[in-house]
Amino acid sequence: MSSLTNVYRLNTPQRLFIGYTLAVLVDLTVLNFFAQYWDKVYIESFSISFCAALLLQLLLKLSIKAEHIVAKHFRYKQNKIAKVQRILATWGILFGSKIIMLEAIDWLFGAAVEFNGLLNGLLAFIAVIVSIMLAEITIGRIYFALDKHPHSW
Repeated sequence: MSSLTNVYRLNTPQRLFIGYTLAVLVDLTVLNFFAQYWDKVYIESFSISFCAALLLQLLLKLSIKAEHIVAKHFRYKQNKIAKVQRILATWGILFGSKIIMLEAIDWLFGAAVEFNGLLNGLLAFIAVIVSIMLAEITIGRIYFALDKHPHSW
């Protein structure tokens, strides 16, 4: 087999490492773009933004895991009350987790990371988180689309 046709097979830990590394780099990029171009976001240094990106990635994954646990709990309950409870619980987790994330950032980084504006910076923080999630989704879609178009080198 020539080096050009060599297929790189990744095991699960390797895929997770690459995936989380890419996610942290995407988070880092989004955070720094906001810090540079929007006066509602202040980050003291690149090192602080890197640590904040690591923390955000961890907390985002934990909040998604919590939402999946709630969804699993309500999966087989078909009545309308259970569906409403699932929606409210999911909304509570997704919104509440943002408040927890913002407080964790404030606790760990203090004045080195600030989100300002309406609701004590909560709306600015949510704008950053939504942008991070959209960027991660976009990168993921590009990655999987590349698999559909094999190249001929």
